[in-house]
Amino acid sequence: MRIAVISDTHGQLQPTRAAVRMLESLEVERVLHCGDIGSAEVVQLFSHWPTDFVLGNCDWDRATLAEAIERSGNTLHGRFGELKIEDWRIALLHSDDRRKFTTVLEEGTWDLVCHGHTHQASIDWHGPTRILNPGAIHRAYPPSFALLELPALEATIIPL
Repeated sequence: MRIAVISDTHGQLQPTRAAVRMLESLEVERVLHCGDIGSAEVVQLFSHWPTDFVLGNCDWDRATLAEAIERSGNTLHGRFGELKIEDWRIALLHSDDRRKFTTVLEEGTWDLVCHGHTHQASIDWHGPTRILNPGAIHRAYPPSFALLELPALEATIIPL
């Protein structure tokens, strides 16, 4: 299964559309959005895939975002998502709450922790847990997202 992990779109339609075109060409099957979505219009761009969203610190109009996500048939997990995909335990959060982020890493419960907030792409390990930050679509140079291949749990940062 091929999954796109994306973050920090901040309501910016032009660069998000560019990312969506790449997702289409890469034939992704699912999308995980790590927060700072920014607008209902951005949500709509991901309606082609099953998409899991979490909220970030800049997602101020949460009611509008929740409505748009529900209307698109996708899933809003609030501030923290717990997913099980192909037997992998995946945590999804924005990581602006550093205490929560640290707790999630220290629990050792997760095979993969996907997060955003820093606008800096990285793939790292914390003990047996892979940590994936896809970078950001807005205010990142270069803008990027990540491609996750399951069942291998292999991640690649894709610059736009």
